[in-house]
Amino acid sequence: MNDIRRTILWVIFGFSMVLLWDQWQIFNGNKATFFPNPAQQAQAAAKPASDVPQAAGVPAAVAAQPGTVPVTEGQTSAPKELIEVETDVLKLTFDTEGGTLARVEFLTQADVLHLGHNVVLLDDSKERIYMAQTGLIASTPGVSMPTHKTAMKVLPGARKLQGDVQTLNITFESAAQGGVKLVKTYTLKRGAYDMAVKHDIVNTSTQEVSPQLYFQLVRDGNKPAGESSFYSTFTGPAVYTDAKKYEKVEFSDIKKKKFDIEKQSANGYIAMVQHYFVSAWILPDGLKRDISMDAVDIGSSMADCCYRATLIAPLDAIKPGETKSVAATFYAGPQEEKKLEALYPGLELVKDYGWLTIMAKPLYWLLDQIHKILGNWGWSIVALVLLLKAGFYGLNAHAYKSMAKMKAVNPRIMEMRERLKDNPQQMQVEMMKIYREEKVNPMGGCLPIMIQIPVFIALYWVLLSTVEMRNAPWMGWIHDLAAPDPFFILPLVMTLTTLLQTALNPAPPDPMQAKMMWIMPLAFSVMFFFFPAGLVLYWITNNVLSIAQQWFINIRMGVPPQFNLPKF
Repeated sequence: MNDIRRTILWVIFGFSMVLLWDQWQIFNGNKATFFPNPAQQAQAAAKPASDVPQAAGVPAAVAAQPGTVPVTEGQTSAPKELIEVETDVLKLTFDTEGGTLARVEFLTQADVLHLGHNVVLLDDSKERIYMAQTGLIASTPGVSMPTHKTAMKVLPGARKLQGDVQTLNITFESAAQGGVKLVKTYTLKRGAYDMAVKHDIVNTSTQEVSPQLYFQLVRDGNKPAGESSFYSTFTGPAVYTDAKKYEKVEFSDIKKKKFDIEKQSANGYIAMVQHYFVSAWILPDGLKRDISMDAVDIGSSMADCCYRATLIAPLDAIKPGETKSVAATFYAGPQEEKKLEALYPGLELVKDYGWLTIMAKPLYWLLDQIHKILGNWGWSIVALVLLLKAGFYGLNAHAYKSMAKMKAVNPRIMEMRERLKDNPQQMQVEMMKIYREEKVNPMGGCLPIMIQIPVFIALYWVLLSTVEMRNAPWMGWIHDLAAPDPFFILPLVMTLTTLLQTALNPAPPDPMQAKMMWIMPLAFSVMFFFFPAGLVLYWITNNVLSIAQQWFINIRMGVPPQFNLPKF
């Protein structure tokens, strides 16, 4: 049995070292040695195949086919004009080319990588491409209607939300093209990251028209700047429908066309998701729409550009001289779970808890309730871990009692191993005999701990994905629970508590296993030097409470706590 356990431990240790080495290579700007990231492989691949559709910005001589988002129909030689609009939480830049939302800056979210600057989500620059676009598609082949490439004029009006004013409108209007005129009106609200976007389609022709209205998010395939290589978060498009619920798609799968999403729906949204932040187009329920995702070449020199998620809504026939209005909602902001759910049920799912969502959501709710009382996210983490440890006290007590029994019989085991070191078979027989006589189960300390692992992994994802941790102070030198400890004090404390906990556990009879028990905690502790302070605080609290409980149970059982130091 010991040989099997030793082999398993060596496999786990070896695989861990491989993963650590790969992450260290990526962290230093090199390619992973053993498991290259699919996104990196795609980035290094050849240019997109000729059957990949083109997108905004690439000249095309032929009009788009009905049912597909056009490329440059309606484009004019009029110069672009950038219009800046500001509320109390958003600073937006609109482009008169198509009335496109080309830049979104969050005035209340500081950028931890660039001191004195705010987080920018949408951006159309040399470094990044990320835009929200809308336009019309003609139902008649060869006919061009106003698109996201059409020159539009902005109507006069306020550009900044001031005083007691609660809303701000900005309107873009196109010239008549293909028998229709398109008017876009964005309505911004004080304190809100969502905005109403109304499209008025005016039939200026002498016959009925039946255009299609499209909404799309276009983004490069690069991770946000500053993403850690030591933990993974999702970046990419997602779609939600009542039929298939929430579906997220990796950029690499889009490029390979290896994904399956709901293609048509009368509800839901499309979104672009990244760590802490999201953008989304939300159409009214009942409005039928086609859903698509594709990789496109917009002629940028940027690597891995670009990808888009698109909704296309066919509209009823519009009679001559009449106007059809379509209301939509655009959201660009932090993944604040309660606000997202209030805006649209299911939108809160963009906050990625992974496969443990069923456990993570109630844990976040409990954490939020504690924060309402304590008013400090750091102390709320400590309090939540304390409550969880109290809830699992019985299971932990059983595990630590088993460990205490193991520690009590350990001298007999060591003496027997020394005596029978030349007879492995007899050693195994004698070891099992000792376990039966002392009523010790060598695996008795593992099962209770294994049961708790999913809960604490779910809490890990809650803390990793909760945007409220950004720029949230704890105490003293910790001013941002979402950033690594600037002085590495918490990671050092966590390493020490992990080693202390290891020292309190009974030493395995096998010398190699005993060494592994010390090497593995040290190896894994390296990662925590790059983890957010909030996660490290959670781990320290868990370690300290585990040590205290183990110490208390050992004393109650008459087994004085002893430190089993390594012998290398």
